[in-house]
Amino acid sequence: MPDMTTPPSPEPGERSGRSAPADMNAVVGRHDLLMVTLDTLRYDVAAELVAAGRLPNLARVLPDGRWERRHTPGSFTFAAHTAFLAGFLPTPVGQGPHPRLFAARFGGSESTAPHTWVFDDADLPTALAAAGYHTACVGGVGFFDKRGALGSVLPGMFAESHWDPELGVASPTSFEAQVACAERVVGALDSDRRLFLLVNVSALHQPNWFHLAGADPAAGDTRETHAAALEYVDRHIGRLFRAMSSRRPCFAIVTSDHGTAYGEDGYTGHRLGHEVVWTVPYAHFTLAPGEW
Repeated sequence: MPDMTTPPSPEPGERSGRSAPADMNAVVGRHDLLMVTLDTLRYDVAAELVAAGRLPNLARVLPDGRWERRHTPGSFTFAAHTAFLAGFLPTPVGQGPHPRLFAARFGGSESTAPHTWVFDDADLPTALAAAGYHTACVGGVGFFDKRGALGSVLPGMFAESHWDPELGVASPTSFEAQVACAERVVGALDSDRRLFLLVNVSALHQPNWFHLAGADPAAGDTRETHAAALEYVDRHIGRLFRAMSSRRPCFAIVTSDHGTAYGEDGYTGHRLGHEVVWTVPYAHFTLAPGEW
């Protein structure tokens, strides 16, 4: 895999993979809703893998078979998810305003459009609960672990939330366990009850070296082990899509919350202002019953 310090820009005439506009006023109340946050996933790695045919399950659902390149509202998990759950999803690259799918009502908003589902509450889970949805969260990284006050803020927005070490960053089988948890959430719900499910995928976050066969633990995480973690997620994400579309159509958002640096310009990690942190892959699409 080539070494790049910044995510690639589309070549002239290249299909962008831009997600088609969605009328969320026609979606909310009729569809189940799924938000998958691929925590820490870099845009460049995600784009390379799908172009190389290494993400067959995700490629099935990405518009034009490509990720959309977007900018995240936060450089680390807590900031980004707080924004997401207020309706501020990653923003398309290029000058806006960019109409949003969901928006809390406030005067002067330039990104609220006729297709935007507008709510009066402070956060999206509360608003969807008021609209009749069961809201559930399958946590991953430490901001969802509920082991302290800060780790309880995000899961506390949901009526049902789950976390244990098996779902966390140190588990080599974290995503399989998260999918099994999501399947139980869906299976326990009355068939006529709409569901909003957030899955915070922890596998991409450090440590991820164990997802690459033969990797040296002493060498730690690399761009290659990050890629191997995404391939691991792709192998199991079809089960999640199948569960979430088993009862009715499901509107899905799959995105990263932020990227991470592996030595670019001397930086390692995230919560910093570098292009590989701010630029993320994004897609939204509808999963049809029986498709998976």
